[in-house]
Amino acid sequence: MSQESEYSEGDLRNTGMALKHDREWDYELERIVDAIEERDATKVGLQFPEGLKRRGPSVADDLRELVGDGVTFMLSGQPCYGACDLDTYLMKRTDVFVHFGHSPMKESNKVIYVPLFSNVEVTPIIEEALETLESPDETPEIGLVTTAQHMNRFEEMAAFLEEAGYEVQTRRGDDRLTHEGQVLGCNYASADVPADQVLYVGGGKFHPLGLAMEHPEKHVVIADPVNNVVTVADTEKFMKQRFGAVHRAMDARRWGVIFCTKIGQGRWEIAQDILADNENTYLITMDEVTPDRLRNFDMDAFVNTGCPRITTDDGPRFHKPMLTPGEYEIAVGNEPLENLSFDTFHGTW
Repeated sequence: MSQESEYSEGDLRNTGMALKHDREWDYELERIVDAIEERDATKVGLQFPEGLKRRGPSVADDLRELVGDGVTFMLSGQPCYGACDLDTYLMKRTDVFVHFGHSPMKESNKVIYVPLFSNVEVTPIIEEALETLESPDETPEIGLVTTAQHMNRFEEMAAFLEEAGYEVQTRRGDDRLTHEGQVLGCNYASADVPADQVLYVGGGKFHPLGLAMEHPEKHVVIADPVNNVVTVADTEKFMKQRFGAVHRAMDARRWGVIFCTKIGQGRWEIAQDILADNENTYLITMDEVTPDRLRNFDMDAFVNTGCPRITTDDGPRFHKPMLTPGEYEIAVGNEPLENLSFDTFHGTW
């Protein structure tokens, strides 16, 4: 098979929209077209994560050429950061709804998930990471995790480490995770293996930082094949930030309890428990939690029962302390300060 035939037209290699590091994806256009024809669809919704929204028009163009006239393609403008971030409004109003960039958190006949596996080679950066990992002679066991974009290379990663002398330990965390060895920004259960060190292969620092927080006893090494860098997950700066937010909230009297209405992020029971325990709490429902939306609420502090990333990534941007449910329990005196931990999601909706 020639290299040209390995990709569908939707990988946009020839549209001038290629991102740096020569990243290309297969948009599985044939599978989408088959669904359109099977359902005799006239309205098709396309949802992309934030970093790939600019690719949407070209993917729509490719699909238009394949299905002809009579089908309207709608691009979701709603923010999208994960598989829990479905545009349910658009989904209910289209015959076919396609969610790009994430693996399914829950199987659904209403949604076509296109994970957009990365074409980036992973073995060179893993080879470089061997210098930072503890050697297999001293610590033979190693845990291996990655994100959805690199799951297509997971067996290759494991084989490389085994050839280097390691005993690779992997598992599928829970129902929120589609693949063995997969981690999300809110779930690191796949790293819960006996090994004392874990290799995270992927971009960004949020995933491995959360992993290191949830498993503080492990040596977590980050091998980023996109930016071609190897680092060690360091939680010290993050911990200082979170301790600071908790301390600032200890004098708070009026609390805003945020319940996120996004399909995969609502933790109603936790919000209700907080409301029942504190008469100075007020339930605030919203889909997208941003500093601007909360600025007009006269609260001393907020506790976010939605996506943990809102608190940990964006926390410093809010005008009042923004805490996770666990941090809230510390701030109001229900738990000791040493119990501070990373907030995670388990299970599906």
